[in-house]
Amino acid sequence: MISKTRRFTRNLCLAVFGFLAASGIAHAADKPRNVIIFVADGLRYGIVNHDTAPTLADIQKNGVDFRNSHSLYPTVTTTNASAIATGHGIGDTGEWSNSLRLPALKYEPGAVHFMENDQILKETNEIYDGNYLNEMSLLALARQNHYQTAAIGKEGPVLIQDITAADGKSTIFIDDWTGTHWEKGHPIPVPADVMQAIKDAGLETEARDRGLNQSAGAYNLPGVQVANIYQQQWFVDVTTKVVLPRFVASGQPFALVYWSRDPDGTQHNTGDSLNKLSPGINGPTSLAAVRNASDNLQALINKLKELGVYDDTDIFVTADHGFSTIARQSKTSWAAKQSYPDDTVKGFLPEGFLAIDLSRALNLPLIDAYKSPIRLENGEHPHSYSALGGDLDHPDVLAVGSGGSELLYLDPAKAKELAPKIIAALTQQDYVAALFVDDELGPIPGALPMSAVGLRGSALTPRPAIYVGFADYVLPSCLKTWKQPELCSVMINDTNLQQGQGNHGGFTRANTRNFMAAIGPDFKAGYADAAPISNADITPTLAHILGFDLPSKGPLKGRIIDEALVNGPQTTVSTPQVTRSAPAANGFVTILEGQRVGDEHYFDAAGMPGRVVGLKTAK
Repeated sequence: MISKTRRFTRNLCLAVFGFLAASGIAHAADKPRNVIIFVADGLRYGIVNHDTAPTLADIQKNGVDFRNSHSLYPTVTTTNASAIATGHGIGDTGEWSNSLRLPALKYEPGAVHFMENDQILKETNEIYDGNYLNEMSLLALARQNHYQTAAIGKEGPVLIQDITAADGKSTIFIDDWTGTHWEKGHPIPVPADVMQAIKDAGLETEARDRGLNQSAGAYNLPGVQVANIYQQQWFVDVTTKVVLPRFVASGQPFALVYWSRDPDGTQHNTGDSLNKLSPGINGPTSLAAVRNASDNLQALINKLKELGVYDDTDIFVTADHGFSTIARQSKTSWAAKQSYPDDTVKGFLPEGFLAIDLSRALNLPLIDAYKSPIRLENGEHPHSYSALGGDLDHPDVLAVGSGGSELLYLDPAKAKELAPKIIAALTQQDYVAALFVDDELGPIPGALPMSAVGLRGSALTPRPAIYVGFADYVLPSCLKTWKQPELCSVMINDTNLQQGQGNHGGFTRANTRNFMAAIGPDFKAGYADAAPISNADITPTLAHILGFDLPSKGPLKGRIIDEALVNGPQTTVSTPQVTRSAPAANGFVTILEGQRVGDEHYFDAAGMPGRVVGLKTAK
């Protein structure tokens, strides 16, 4: 018979073990886990199969297949990089798009700054007291818990993974500029012993460029017809010959983010479809880029097995966003009816078309990024961003293109007067699908508040006043081959890329449905997860697996994906949600479709019915 004391002790031990198992750290007493986040930039969920991407397809089959995946809106790279890094929504991180309105920087004095740039990221961080994202990242948390950490791959999102370590003295950063020197700045420093190890491994100590994968071509010149093999092989070699062996030899656990530029870079620049909608981003060059990303991951897995740590490593695979083929046509746009002989096919929308149409509707002069008037009569048009009214430093409207969306910053003193006029003008354009307005300026018929899509939180950086999502549709001829509407999306874009090349950023399910899968000792095997998840759920889940308490400042925190974990529930209950704006005078409405798990919201698609792939709600 067991004594009361012994029974109490046994029950206490069982309770403690149960708590540890429930919190994902029962393995800590045995052997700490390693974690890898592998980001295949721009990888669409439906494009992965055993022919196009065998390694990724194997992970889907043998690990967890996240069938209800979500990129955060706007569906662009640095935006989702901030969510992957911190586990927070965009209203908290303030990474409103790939380009942000910020104070003038030493490196770049302009009003708008492209965030896929190490020097701009470092200076932005200095402005906001060393952490402009205002949240802790997974790599920073791992460092605090004596993990070795590294981020490797594409410039910009790599540094965002541990923005508080931009001095390069702790986390190892390897990106496009490693080992090089800029005229106005320097890449993130790499420890001398790591650089020596790269050299000793017989590798170049200077990052490779993209070679033949670099050029997007022009309106009369095709883009690339080769994947980013050359550059990414160098990243793979540095990871497998230097970083992973170094980590394993130390005897300490590690956390690694590997950011593959493919298929994104190749889909953007593809030369398979100049000014034609077919094959678009489903051509042979883009498919080679999908395979390139899959092969990169296989090389990492092979090395983990060789080093004897694969069975102790959880691998989470994601994409920052989906993709669409670019269309540059409109029946309503005044800008499309003008001539831009130097860089735009006649009858196509030029870069900056939304700013042109708004300047005409609002009767405001248009100013380019260099503070010069844009003379439309001379075939000029905006590039990158432009100002309407006032001057570039104090514009009435600052228009910032973001591929499948546009950000509008308004003069605070004029915003309440301007916003309804802007919304009314935009509802007249056939290329507009979705409209979101800062809550402080609404409600405005035709638009939903930005809070409805997680764009209001605790962010430090200046918040845009209006988001404009562009229209997309399904290309019928594509469906004959690919069968899935999401793979056949053709979307209006404000970009310098050409019709037939690829882009993202919209609020279509073709852009929000990214590829996501996971495999490892803490994830279920052969499990198809039908519950909604997003890029914001990755860090909370991995922190939970490692037994770390993830600090949080803002309210837009992702959830732990319990149902995907060993001993987790078989299913997670979700409920559909539909939110509808009041109609504009002409009947235009923005309808938002999504799902909810507990307090977490997941957004599928938004816009005017008939203008958004994946939007199910009728008018």
